[in-house]
Amino acid sequence: MALLFAAPFVYLVIRNLASPGEFWSAITDRRSIGPLYRTLSLALMVSVAASIVGSGMAWLTARTDLPGLHLWRILLPLPLVIPSFIAAVALIAALGPGGLVAAALAPLGVELPQVRGLVPAFILLTLLTYPYVYLLVAARLEQIPPSIEEAGRTLGHRPLSVALRITLPETKGALLAGGLLVFLYVVSEFGAVQLLRYDTLTRSIYARRLFDQATSLAQSLELGVVAVMVVVLERRFSRGLAVARGRGVKGMQLSLGRWKIPCLGAVGGLVSLALATPLAVLAFWAVRGLAGSPGRAAALANGLGQLVHPAINTAGVSVAAAILTMILVLPVAYLSVRHRGSVSSIANGVVVAGFALPGLAIALALVFWTLRSPGFIGNLYQTLPLLILGYLVHFGAHGLRAAQVAVASVPDHLDEAARVLQAGRWKRFLRIELPLMLPGLGAGAGLVLLSTMKELPATLLLAPTGFQTLATKIWTAAEDAFIADASAAALLLVVMSGFLTWALVVRKSHTPP
Repeated sequence: MALLFAAPFVYLVIRNLASPGEFWSAITDRRSIGPLYRTLSLALMVSVAASIVGSGMAWLTARTDLPGLHLWRILLPLPLVIPSFIAAVALIAALGPGGLVAAALAPLGVELPQVRGLVPAFILLTLLTYPYVYLLVAARLEQIPPSIEEAGRTLGHRPLSVALRITLPETKGALLAGGLLVFLYVVSEFGAVQLLRYDTLTRSIYARRLFDQATSLAQSLELGVVAVMVVVLERRFSRGLAVARGRGVKGMQLSLGRWKIPCLGAVGGLVSLALATPLAVLAFWAVRGLAGSPGRAAALANGLGQLVHPAINTAGVSVAAAILTMILVLPVAYLSVRHRGSVSSIANGVVVAGFALPGLAIALALVFWTLRSPGFIGNLYQTLPLLILGYLVHFGAHGLRAAQVAVASVPDHLDEAARVLQAGRWKRFLRIELPLMLPGLGAGAGLVLLSTMKELPATLLLAPTGFQTLATKIWTAAEDAFIADASAAALLLVVMSGFLTWALVVRKSHTPP
C-alpha cells in the first residue's frame, strides 16, 4: 500500500537522475533560483506573522477575560473554510480594477495600486493560515496543568510575567509545529499566488509544465525536497505536544482592564478581515450578477442550475477519495500501531511523505507517468481513477493519522477476550475492532473529504475533459474575469466546507475531554 503513495516522488527522482546535467542546469538557472527565493521568503514571512497572530489570539481566548469568548473561539478558526484562491478572488473583486473599493474611490480621483505581488500575497496568506497556529497553541494551553502557573503566582510573579516566563515556554512546541505547518502550506500554495501574479515555484512549475518539462520536473523535485524537510521538522517538534492534561481546572485568567477594548477591537478586526469581508464581497458580487441579469428569477434558476453538476462532481469525487483513502491506509495504520517495527515505520513515513509533495507536483508526476506508460496505465490519463489517485496520494496522511488514533483506541483486553472465546482473526476484526474504530475512521474520512473539496492544482491537471468541480469552476470564472459567477460558486463551496470544518474541527476542539 505504501508503495502506491511513494510512486510520484520516486518518479520525480528517477526522471531527474536520468539527466543529471539537465537537472543541475535547471535548478541553478536564475529561472529557478528566483522563484525558489521568492517561495522561501514568502513562506518565512507568513510563518512568522501567522505564528504571532495565531498565538496571540490563542492566549487572549484561553487566558484572559475577553468579552464574548465563546463566540470568538468559534469564529477564529473559521478562515480555514476559505480556500486561498477564493480569498484571492474576493481580494481582486474588492481592490482590483472595477472592484468595490476602486469604484468607490474613483470619483475622488484616487487610484489604488495593482493587487499583485508580495504584499497582497503575504497579507492574504497570513489571514488564512493563522488558524493552524491558533488551534495548536489553544489546545496546548488547555493541556498546561494550572498548578504550574499558580506556583508562579505564589512566588510573587505578576500575571504578565507568568505568561511570558512560564506559559509561553510551555507552548513553544505547539508554536513551532504550527509555524512549520504554515510554512508547508505556503510552500505548496498555487491558487492565490497565481491570481496575484507572484512568481513562486508552484507558479513556475505550472507555467513550464508543457514547453519546458525538464525545468518543471527539476523544480517539482526541488519543491518536494523542501516540503519533505519541513514535514520532518514538523514531526520533530510535534513529539513534545502530547503531554498530560490538567485535571479540568480552569487555567489562570488575566484581567485585561483598560486593554479590554483594544484587544476586543483587534480580535474583531481580524475576524472581519479574514472571514466576514471575503464572504461579504463574494455575496455582493453574486447578488449584483443576479440583479444585473434580465429576469431575476430566471437568472437565479439558471445560476443555481449551472452549479448543480459541479457541486455533484465535487461531492462525488470527494466521497470516493475519502472512502478509498481510509480503506488503503487502514492496513498501514493497523501495522504501525499493533506491530511496530522497521517495516511499519517505513510504510508510515512513505504515506506521510505523500502529503509533503504539493498537489501540483503530484499531479505533474502522475501525468508524465501515465502519458509514457503503455496499455491500461496509459489509458488512465484524464480519467476519474487517476484524479482520485492523486487525491489519495496527497491526502493519505490525513487519513493515516486518524486511522492510527482509531486503531489505538481499541482496548487490547477485548481482543484477548475474543481469543479466549476461540474467535478467529477476521471475526475479531469485523465484530469487535472495526465497530469501535468506525467513529475515528469516519473523522479521518471527513478530513480527507474536506481537503479534497478545496484541492485545485491536482484537479486542474488530472480531471477528465469537461469534468468540473466547484474549485475548477471558480478558477475558470476568475481567470476569465467573470467575478459574479466565481463568487456564487465560491459561496457554495465555502458553505459546504464550512459545515464540515465546524463539524470536524471547531466543534470537536471545544468538546470537554
